[in-house]
Amino acid sequence: MVTWGLLAIGMGFIKTPMQFYVVRFFLGAAEAGFFPGIIVYLSHWFRYADRAKAVALFMAAIPISNILGSPLSGVLLGINWLGLRGWSWLFILEGVPAVIFGVVTIFYLTDRPKQAHWLPDDERDWITAELENEKKAKLQSNPLHILAAFRHREVLLLTLAYFLVVTSAYGLTFWLPTLMKNASGYSNLGVGFITAIPWSLALLCMVLNGWSSDRTEERRWHTAVPIIFGALGLLFSAVLAQRPVIAIAMLCVACAGLNCYLPVFLDLPTRFLAAQRRRPRSVYKSVGNLGGFFGPYITGYINTTTRSFYGGMIYLCCSAVAASLVILTLRQARNSRRTIIPTESLQLVKNASEPTRHRKVVLTS
Repeated sequence: MVTWGLLAIGMGFIKTPMQFYVVRFFLGAAEAGFFPGIIVYLSHWFRYADRAKAVALFMAAIPISNILGSPLSGVLLGINWLGLRGWSWLFILEGVPAVIFGVVTIFYLTDRPKQAHWLPDDERDWITAELENEKKAKLQSNPLHILAAFRHREVLLLTLAYFLVVTSAYGLTFWLPTLMKNASGYSNLGVGFITAIPWSLALLCMVLNGWSSDRTEERRWHTAVPIIFGALGLLFSAVLAQRPVIAIAMLCVACAGLNCYLPVFLDLPTRFLAAQRRRPRSVYKSVGNLGGFFGPYITGYINTTTRSFYGGMIYLCCSAVAASLVILTLRQARNSRRTIIPTESLQLVKNASEPTRHRKVVLTS
């Protein structure tokens, strides 16, 4: 967070194309470890049954940042302070909070609950015991080495699905302001306020989808269905481009669908790969993120070649549909809905002073 924030601030002072390329390269390198690190960090604090909600709340920062950032960007693009243009202040003002909260994180957050003295003793003992039980059960399966991960059916399917859906999601995210501007005809400031609408819907759907997935303990359909809705939104936004109100409404549906799937999708390896999930996650995340390049690039190429946004939206739609179909082909691991608690851990669970809101304990042999 600290290095990313400093580099983001540096982006505000670039003068030449080469400076842009160099700083942007290191900005991407600084950002690369943050997201997977957070996902692993949350697995140190939340049980499987609560993890989709936790990830959804964390990832709510994405639509929230767009809700606040879109109109703010529209305002900042029109300023000129201290000899710096508005686009420079965009980078500077987004980098400063990352540096501040990065330093706060070092001193405030702990790696695991057992180190958190700010938690009540009963809650700390309870969640520590729960996570240890899950860990012991998952260790019963053989670990998946990094080279073997590239040959594992589920890992390959997760990689392909993530590549396809990231292609659509990034393509939409990068082109959404332009699409909104073409549909509405508003100024940059007006487009900024309108763009906050689809992100508000995405925020609501993201939290609700994570809650529903944890409540039902189902992951595949909670991932595939939102992506399908996202694809339909893309399709109808292109077909009905001549009707601005309907086109904007469909873009809202597309934005919600192509964002609310992610918290549930990120926990799919836990269900399908048990204790093997961390190495495979690094594989499919690394390869799948290449869709973040191909999506905007191919969409831009199609739009430029055809001189219309119709072709680009159809491409993103087909990519999303393909991703949902791949996800539905994943095979669910046996006994995935049961946590086997070893005999030596039963006394630990029994002695732990359990918080009032977590009275229900289910043990299976």
